[in-house]
Amino acid sequence: MQRNTHTIDATKKVLGRLAAEIAVLLRGKLRPDFAPNKDMADYVIIKNITKIIITGKKIEQKKYFRHSGYLGSSKEIPLKILHEKNPAEVLKKAVFGMLPKNKLRAKQIKRLKIER
Repeated sequence: MQRNTHTIDATKKVLGRLAAEIAVLLRGKLRPDFAPNKDMADYVIIKNITKIIITGKKIEQKKYFRHSGYLGSSKEIPLKILHEKNPAEVLKKAVFGMLPKNKLRAKQIKRLKIER
C-alpha cells in the first residue's frame, strides 16, 4: 500500500470546512479501495495555521471542556484563548471530532502534521 502526502494551505480557510476536508483525507475515503475497517489513508500536512478563519460568534462563545473523573475537576477553556496560545490544537480537536469513534481514530490522527 502506497501512502501519499497531501499539503494544504490553511490561509483564509474556514475551520470546520478545512477539518472536514482533512478528515476525509485521513480516512482515505477518496481512494478506490476504501474500506471503513482498514487504515489505508494518506498523510496530511497543514501550513499557515495561524491564518485560519473562525466564522460566526464561535470565537467568543465556544468552550472546550475536560474532566479527569474526580469530583470538581472539570475545566473549560474558551476558543479565543486556545486559538491565541495554540491554533494547531483547535484544528486538531475539530478533526479529531470528525473522525469515527473507534480504534482507528488514534492511528489516523497521528498522520496529521501541522506546521506554523
